[in-house]
Amino acid sequence: MLADRWKPDLVRRLETIAFRAWPALESEASPGWLQRFSQGYTKRANSINGLDPDAEMTPAVIETLEAPYRRRGLPPIWRISPLAPPAADSLLEARGYPRIDETLVQIAPIDAGPGADPAVAITARPSPAWLAGFAELRPVSVAQRAAMTGMLQAIAAPVGFARIEESAQPVAFGVGVVDGDQLGVFDMLVAPAARRRGLARRVLRSLLAWGHAHGARAAYLQVFASNTAARQLYADHGFDTAYSYWYRVPP
Repeated sequence: MLADRWKPDLVRRLETIAFRAWPALESEASPGWLQRFSQGYTKRANSINGLDPDAEMTPAVIETLEAPYRRRGLPPIWRISPLAPPAADSLLEARGYPRIDETLVQIAPIDAGPGADPAVAITARPSPAWLAGFAELRPVSVAQRAAMTGMLQAIAAPVGFARIEESAQPVAFGVGVVDGDQLGVFDMLVAPAARRRGLARRVLRSLLAWGHAHGARAAYLQVFASNTAARQLYADHGFDTAYSYWYRVPP
């Protein structure tokens, strides 16, 4: 974690707008904590999130926060951000919960730039073809597709669903969500057969232009620390890491 760099006010703002941008189907709030439930679709939307570093963190708190997940038949996934109590990570590690999927939250300013690529279609609603292609590429199990569709359709406007098609088939995807002056960029995907051709760059550039046109002057995104190709793409567009988070999952 970039403890020497992260700023609490910035982290709280980004965490808040990112939760809104990627809405869970259900959520429960308690002092210092936010629990999100979405029938198992994505860890972000099915995780226990600390909201206050001073929140109580004890074995009893762990059991209380995990209980609703177990009742739903879901694994209790802990998302450890800078807002989580410092004791959370060590207590979960002591219980044998492995640390996985370190993720960097990156930010960048947005200017008008060169504008959107005409080959990138951006629509306010995800079409059936967009949803089907996205679910196949991600991939999303048949059992979770209803949850995926519900979450994507619940994102508050302005939201843009980007795609590039070849031979009438979508081969690249991205989602942009504007909240005030902030643009969130989510789920950049390119079909394996279409990679290394600059499609992700074109989708990203178009989403940044779309966001600027909708009033955004800064962007944020989340990228796995291990994804060096994506990190280079984002660095080329001015993104820099503001803070990081990771997950702890039951063994």
